[in-house]
Amino acid sequence: MKAQSSNLIALYDKYILGNYPEAPFSLVKGQGSKVWDDTGKEYLDFGTGIAVNGLGHCHPYWVKRIQEQATKLIHCSNLYRFPQVAQLAEKLAKYTAPGKFFFCNSGAEANEALIKLARLYGTCKAGEEGKSYKIIGAENAFHGRTFGGMSATPLEKIQKGFRPLLDGFTFGKINNLESFASRIDDRTVAIYLEPTQGESGVLPCTSEFLQGIRNLCDEHKLLLMLDEVQTGVGRTGRFFGYENAGIIPDAIAMAKGLGGGFPIGAIWISDKFSDLFTPGTHGSTYGGNPLACTAAISVIEVMEKENLLARVAEKGNKLKTSLSKLADKYPQHITEIRGQGYLLGIGMKKDPTDFISSLFEKGLITVPAGANTVRIYPPFNVSDIEIQSALEIIEQTLDGLK
Repeated sequence: MKAQSSNLIALYDKYILGNYPEAPFSLVKGQGSKVWDDTGKEYLDFGTGIAVNGLGHCHPYWVKRIQEQATKLIHCSNLYRFPQVAQLAEKLAKYTAPGKFFFCNSGAEANEALIKLARLYGTCKAGEEGKSYKIIGAENAFHGRTFGGMSATPLEKIQKGFRPLLDGFTFGKINNLESFASRIDDRTVAIYLEPTQGESGVLPCTSEFLQGIRNLCDEHKLLLMLDEVQTGVGRTGRFFGYENAGIIPDAIAMAKGLGGGFPIGAIWISDKFSDLFTPGTHGSTYGGNPLACTAAISVIEVMEKENLLARVAEKGNKLKTSLSKLADKYPQHITEIRGQGYLLGIGMKKDPTDFISSLFEKGLITVPAGANTVRIYPPFNVSDIEIQSALEIIEQTLDGLK
């Protein structure tokens, strides 16, 4: 089997752009919470494609629905209506306030649509184009790699080499309300946040902060736009991460877990602002195609049938408690455990690259984030035995760290 792996590495080297670091192994199969590489080695997947595979790999109901739809209609054009688009919107509407949806293909596209929404709102608010367009984002945010997304992402590793970027962004510190309030002026149109900053190290906004931001937006007539690409669709134990704060945003971006592994993104806009998009102002050739919408419908149906939101909330608390005990046992390695549900981060005292590599060797996949953080993102339907196995691997690996 090693010859196959060597050949695949050679093909990657020859034909694939080098915009990702070299992969540690080659995966060929997944089932439930497990994946297998091309040598037959088995891994527990606690990275889930960076918060994508909420149902694990190849959930039988999800696979069946996609297979059935693929024999009927995959794509045509958004010039026509498809039942699956309306059905998905109706299902998602149970988890939002009154509003409307637009479907696209990724989180980056969803975030780009929110930035366009803010520009349209600014034009409407000011009565002329280009006068009011400023968006207050957060330091250490990540909103994607399009030019709009990069402009809203104040990280040198994302922006380097691509300047000049889109104008109009300024940044406050999460959980510091005054740092946002002080940046509001008569050209500001929106505040733009992740309820938990995933890429920067699983850094949650407090409920009090989000409530204060909602009040600021109301006071100054600003849009509150939330990037729920990583936190949404059940990852925190609620359908959306903002629900824990008891607020209602004006617009939401979502993707990742929505399709359970099949590419789909979406935005929701409250009824108050949904008429800002009119025919011709936005579009997506593949967005909301019948196959992608069927995948997303299937994810929601499984989540509801298997009561996965409650499971993530309950089991996530237990997993966090267990990880916190390891933090207490290994204070020389772990600084803290952050997050909620199955959106958890292990804060490490030093670069976790070697730690993550050791976890790979012992059969556990995790994902790094931000400054010295290891993300723990299991599937929503992971078993108790699999969680215990993962915890044992983590403890064994901590034991071996110098």
